[in-house]
Amino acid sequence: MSLIGKEISDFSVKAYQNGEFRTVTKADVLGRWSLFLFYPADFSLLCPTELVDLEESYEAFRAEGCELYSVSCDTHYVHKAWHEGSELVGRVTYPMLADPAHVLARDFEVLNEPAGIAERGAFIVDPEGRIQVYEVTANSIGRNAEELLRLLQAAKFVAEHGDQVCPARWRPGAKALGR
Repeated sequence: MSLIGKEISDFSVKAYQNGEFRTVTKADVLGRWSLFLFYPADFSLLCPTELVDLEESYEAFRAEGCELYSVSCDTHYVHKAWHEGSELVGRVTYPMLADPAHVLARDFEVLNEPAGIAERGAFIVDPEGRIQVYEVTANSIGRNAEELLRLLQAAKFVAEHGDQVCPARWRPGAKALGR
């Protein structure tokens, strides 16, 4: 079953951001575009490369009116320890959501139940809280922030121009196709 158009469920989770803990809820997500980037676990080999890649594009996402949320099934305390103990992860300034109860991983259908970790999934959610783009990859395959930004831009364009579609390799300013 596809998750396209699925409204995300209500949630309330702890987050670590800029040296502080805070609570993030569905209400915080509504009203703007969001990217939820699930990854298996803190203190892992591949995950820091993705988190830093997103950090390097964070301002571009914000310029598009999109907030980034990295998500793992670790606690907010583990996020803090990883942030403080890793030179790479220490550069991350967007919210790192803690999902030890697997609320988000279940709702976005990326929970690997036997392992108790999230699969590597990226979800672009519109301002109404509906999933517009998602991809889930094997845990050994990292994602690319530049492509996720392009997908966000295409989703926003389609939302604003319902009679247009974005062809392969579409970029803002390029010609779209009419229906």
